[in-house]
Amino acid sequence: MATKHEQILKFIESLKVGNKISVRQIAKELNVSEGTAYRAIKEAENQGLVSTIERVGTIRIERKKKENFEQLTFAEIISIVDGQVLGGREGLYKTLNKFVIGAMKLDAMMRYTERDSLLIVGNRVEAHELALKEGAAVLITGGFDTAEHVKRLADDKQLPIISTSYDTFTVAAMINRAIYDQLIKKEIVLVSDIYTPFNETYCLTTKDLLEKWYQLNDQTTHSRYPVVDENNRVTGMVTSKDIIGREKSLTIDKVMTRNPITVLKETSLAYAAHMMVWEGIEIMPVVDNHHRLEGLISRQDVLKALQHIQRQPQVGETIDDTITSRLEDISTESNHPVYRSQITPQMTNSLGTLSYGVLVSFVTEASSRLLRQSRKGDLVVENISVYFIKPVQLESLLEIKPRLLEVGRKSAKVDVEVYHEKVLVGKAVLAAQLIDR
Repeated sequence: MATKHEQILKFIESLKVGNKISVRQIAKELNVSEGTAYRAIKEAENQGLVSTIERVGTIRIERKKKENFEQLTFAEIISIVDGQVLGGREGLYKTLNKFVIGAMKLDAMMRYTERDSLLIVGNRVEAHELALKEGAAVLITGGFDTAEHVKRLADDKQLPIISTSYDTFTVAAMINRAIYDQLIKKEIVLVSDIYTPFNETYCLTTKDLLEKWYQLNDQTTHSRYPVVDENNRVTGMVTSKDIIGREKSLTIDKVMTRNPITVLKETSLAYAAHMMVWEGIEIMPVVDNHHRLEGLISRQDVLKALQHIQRQPQVGETIDDTITSRLEDISTESNHPVYRSQITPQMTNSLGTLSYGVLVSFVTEASSRLLRQSRKGDLVVENISVYFIKPVQLESLLEIKPRLLEVGRKSAKVDVEVYHEKVLVGKAVLAAQLIDR
């Protein structure tokens, strides 16, 4: 039987897109406490079923398709321009395909205004009305209002009409910047995207004998298993270290490691990776909100997924992309790589000298190239210790020299020195987890 939490989520999912919901309403309709309703609404927000907007409230939304994640919705436009909704609230979660600046005569303006576009215009009521009839939303600049019949038309067409106090030029620049940022963004990968589900994994119960561990070990060649109680709740983990030298007639709960670190399916992969690397965990149970076992994630799966994320294509160029493209290999010996780069305005801080963050990016990229070149594999950074950094001016030429300090089967340490005109200006040590290619 579904829990109250699951029932609320199913109820929210059944609502029509655009419906407004509240904690009090959910609590009353489903006869649950307001605390339970609040937690379920927050969960629905995490799943992309609802969204909360200031001065509008919590609204049932349609999940964005993955292929459209780089596009903005009209609701996001409100946040960007600090706008106020005048009408057409039910269309807030439609996707914006393009925006048109209405700085021309009306007939010319309408030639560019099409369905699912956004017309940015001042207090020209006729333009507001014609745009809505064409299937476009309207953003009114300068803090102006519009006519009541236009607001009613926006409601009928389910197309937002928004007002902002900013001028047209500023609004266009803000939206343009937001679109560019969206193009740079990569999808946030969650544990649910990579975990092995429960029906494909093996686990032990607290009442199983150690003999069962040996049977599973022979069957699967794995040595780590989650331990669950009679309600399928995770209570421990058992590994080969726990059972060495112990009697096979003992029950698992006598030898297991209690209260293991677990993650939810909604946990971000980056956080899970940090936990596994930092704590040295090879296998982590994936649980639901009631701590029931839903599956497993392995350290290797997480690291490989992070590597895949790093290689996702993107349209916009980040500072890391700039650094990578400008880092030139000037090595004369294959076992002593040297890279060179010029400091551009984007790489500087407010004082016009090399930014600390850019130095870290140089260290990471040089280390990554060194490890790939020496065929040790790709890396996921564990930590970087910067020992010092001296001010380096704009347009200076830097030489970056990475050197392998130690390397194991799963980890490596790299010493990186940065020179300007043969003077040491930066030094760091990078520790990383290795991934076989």
